[in-house]
Amino acid sequence: MDFFDVVIVGAGHAGAQAAISLRQQKFAGSILLIGKEAEPPYERPPLSKDYLAGEKPFEKLYLRPPSYWEGNDIELRLNHEAVAVDAAARTVRFAGGSQVQYGDLIWATGGTPRKLPVEGGNLPGVYAVRERADVDAILERLESAKRVVIVGGGYIGLEAAAVMTKLGKKIILLEALDRVLARVCGQEMSDFYEAEHRAHGVDLRTNAAISEIVGDGIGGNGRVTGVRLADGEVIAADMVIVGIGIEPRTAPLLDAGAAGANGGVEVDEYCRTSLSHIYAVGDCAAHRNAFADGAVIRLESVQNANDQAKIAAAAICGNPRPYVATPWFWSNQYDLKLQTVGLSAGFESTILRGDPAERSFSVIYLKTGKVAALDCVNRVKDYAQGRKLVEARAIIAPEILADTDLQLKEMI
Repeated sequence: MDFFDVVIVGAGHAGAQAAISLRQQKFAGSILLIGKEAEPPYERPPLSKDYLAGEKPFEKLYLRPPSYWEGNDIELRLNHEAVAVDAAARTVRFAGGSQVQYGDLIWATGGTPRKLPVEGGNLPGVYAVRERADVDAILERLESAKRVVIVGGGYIGLEAAAVMTKLGKKIILLEALDRVLARVCGQEMSDFYEAEHRAHGVDLRTNAAISEIVGDGIGGNGRVTGVRLADGEVIAADMVIVGIGIEPRTAPLLDAGAAGANGGVEVDEYCRTSLSHIYAVGDCAAHRNAFADGAVIRLESVQNANDQAKIAAAAICGNPRPYVATPWFWSNQYDLKLQTVGLSAGFESTILRGDPAERSFSVIYLKTGKVAALDCVNRVKDYAQGRKLVEARAIIAPEILADTDLQLKEMI
């Protein structure tokens, strides 16, 4: 059985950054990076944007040139899926039965797209947007597809809608809740993005519950032909794209005895799980976050993946430091760049800064009177300067925050 000083399971943003950080911090031991896909580590956010739109070739998405891994003595094993961990023996077993032994293990597996829990949810022509293979399958079908139903009004669904609208497709977007982006933004931002998508021709429907995915063939088991709503209406569709979140890939660690929380693997401020010599980072890691008022949360973002990976690498290298990174996110739709800093969940009030009609504005979220987060649309200065307000939990009069004649940096 092969032994490695560090085994990293998951070759997405978090796993790749963990390997890179170990070498940057002069870690001299052996490193094995395990990837479930056939591709070396690559950027995932452009999958629903530039790559889907055909504006960026896949080779431009690699996090490092493929030669980087061998050149830095990082063994990369692709098409491998970890299915079991033995924390006492320090082993990882893969589908197919092979095993490796580790000195330290970093679990960076991310998540699996949630499937629609309805009949027909697995029909050919129903796609997720999580991996290159997903988008390649969409692109293969897209040329002949005229009507596309997108399920989910979060970032993934809205980004896909924007791209496909530009490609000339008829888009029907279905959101089960009463507004899009309901889990991440306030009403002002939801209203703005709903209006934008409708102005671009998207048939955007909220409170849209789905009862079935309809297919052709015997018993409706062939390729998807439509989506049946709870009220009985059937919306014709040549393909269906589902973007309703992920399920963290945590089963092997939880089965090995790791403590879980909030759907993920619980970690401390150094990204250590409850199992000795095992760390978890990225989408699958549940951590106590000061920007969420100390609640244990998972953050599904590139920022969190990269920053937690660096924390785990530092701990393994004997230079532990706690995770205190400021959360940030972004989304590109049409000519709109949304940038978010902080966490708005649980906000008590909002301040509108600027005019949405001008397509350049910010929404500032307050908790107990303190600045908790900002959503900034085409307003880069507010995003960059607002970070300090979030980090300081600044208390500033609402009329001052709303005054666009004042820069946010002048308010500290």
